[in-house]
Amino acid sequence: MIVLNVTYKCKAGQRDAFLKKIREEGIDAASRAEAGNRKYDYYFPADGSEELFLLEKWADAAAVEAHKGQAHFARLGELKSAYVEETVIEKYET
Repeated sequence: MIVLNVTYKCKAGQRDAFLKKIREEGIDAASRAEAGNRKYDYYFPADGSEELFLLEKWADAAAVEAHKGQAHFARLGELKSAYVEETVIEKYET
């Protein structure tokens, strides 16, 4: 299994708008519906910072690569340019 911890360091005041746009466009639902997806959920930090945390779990590396080729994955990249200053990704294989 591949686990991705993705931390979006959002622009000031943009975290909630970013998540709202992700949900409105169905990016989260489309990712969950992909073959090999085991988990795809967003979380807010307890300290109230402008970060948004995404926990992704995928069956294997092939599922992650297929995910990267999806239109909704590309759209998320476009949204990041408007709402996010920095993205930090940690990858774990179990």
